[in-house]
Order: sequence, then structure tokens, then C-alpha cells
Amino acid sequence: MSPWKSSNNALVVDAYEMNAIDWQALLKDERVAAFISKASDGLPESFSCQGEHRGDTFAHCKTMWRKYAVSRELYTSRRMIARQNGLLWGAYHVGRPGNPIDQANHFLDYATPDADDLMVLDIEGIDPDLFMSLEDAQIFVGHIRARTGRYPILYTNHDTARYIAAYRRDYSVLARLPLWYARYKPDIRKVFPLGNWQNYFLWQFSSASNCSKRRCPYRVPGTLTDIDVNVAAMSKEELRRAWPQGGLLRPAEPDPPLILAKIEFGSVPLEPRQRDLIVTSSISPDRR
Repeated sequence: MSPWKSSNNALVVDAYEMNAIDWQALLKDERVAAFISKASDGLPESFSCQGEHRGDTFAHCKTMWRKYAVSRELYTSRRMIARQNGLLWGAYHVGRPGNPIDQANHFLDYATPDADDLMVLDIEGIDPDLFMSLEDAQIFVGHIRARTGRYPILYTNHDTARYIAAYRRDYSVLARLPLWYARYKPDIRKVFPLGNWQNYFLWQFSSASNCSKRRCPYRVPGTLTDIDVNVAAMSKEELRRAWPQGGLLRPAEPDPPLILAKIEFGSVPLEPRQRDLIVTSSISPDRR
């Protein structure tokens, strides 16, 4: 499959604050149509370093604030460079445990998205002790919709996408967000569309986990092996028209009763003929 090998498919670079970028070199790659930057991460930092600061020392608190200030300046500079050179712009929020409305406000205050910017909620897994719960994620995207008139798209990995697809009745909004799909495999035809999404909006196919100096699915000039690279399911012109997103996808058809039975009552023994008809929905901790 490897759609990034086709020159007809647009590429999108996404970065966090520590990725080194030579913009002059990157802009020479005519296939790169857009740039998505990390914006906010969880709840906003406290504005005071007095007393105990989440268990940190005063010195560490000040260091974190300097890093936060630098990341904000870097975000603003990258957006200016990208826009001046004709790249589409997007920003993502990493969902963490904590009040989802406060996180949504933090994202909007940080990213200050325009009407033609892509907004993204990044959910890294389904462990609510480490990441924003899926229930809170629905509140987050609803608040973004209330404030901006648009929904963000959903970034997540294969296992989390499969879980949302299996339980799409419980997460009916998340299941209808356009999907930015992270999976570092050359072919996803046997596992996608997961019974829910008909296609990905973006596929993150390359990152530090599968790109090295010796071998990399795609090398974007001016970046190191830790940069994330994504392919769109469309050309650059088509991506430009579709870019801001903001709506919900059409709901998927309900699952057949046997599949729902397998999802909800996984321990019930089934006859061999029934087992042949069932698509399992077991979830592994693998990020792939």
C-alpha cells in the first residue's frame, strides 16, 4: 500500500517543541502541504511558583515556566513561517487527566486558531490515569464546538481507534470525528476502517519509532529522524479545500447483533459457526 510513495498524495509534517527544523530545506519539498504543531498539553500551568508546585521545587517551577514561554514563542514563529510560505496550519492538544473544559479553554488560548486552521485533540490511550478519558474527550470536543463553531479532528493510535469504533454507541461524537490515524506499518488494509471510519483524514506513518539514519519511510528535508510525517488520502489541492474540517462524519451502520454480543459479553461461549461470524474487539496496550 504505502500511499506516501505516490506523488499524488499530499504530505503533512507535525512537530512538538523540541523538533529541530531547517525551514529553508523543508520548504523545498513540494509534497509538504501543511504543518501541524503541538500547542497545549493538559491543564495550564500555575501562574505562581510560591510554595509547593505539584511537588516541584521553586527552581524547577521557574525552569518549566521558561520552557513554556519558549514553546509559546516557537509556536508563534513556526505559524508565521508556515503561513508566509503557503503551508496549511494546524495545532493539537494532548489530552490529560483533569477538567476537560479547562483543557479546551487552555488549547484555544494557546493555539488561537483561525477559521482556516485545523484543530486536533490528541488521545494517546485509554488509561484514564495517564490520558484524558474518552468521556472527558467528548466534553472537550463539545466545548471546542461551542466556542468556535467547529469540532476538532481526533488523533489517536490503532488500539484506541479500534476501541472507540467498537464502543461507538458510548462515544458517538468521538466516533464521528475525522480520524488522524497513527500506525507505523506499510499496509493498513486488513485493520482499517475498523468498522467505523470509511477512511483516514491523515495517516501518521513515520516517526522516531520507525525512522533511523539507515532506513526511514520518508525523509523530509530539513528535519531529523524524530519528526512525524503524515500522508493525506488526497492531493494537495483536495487537502487545501478540506483542511479546516469542523463537522461530524456520517454515523456508521449499527453492528450486527453477534458482534455486539461479542463486544459486550466476551465470556459467553459460542458455537464454531458463530465464532466464524464475529469480529473480535480485544484491545492490547501496543501503541502501534
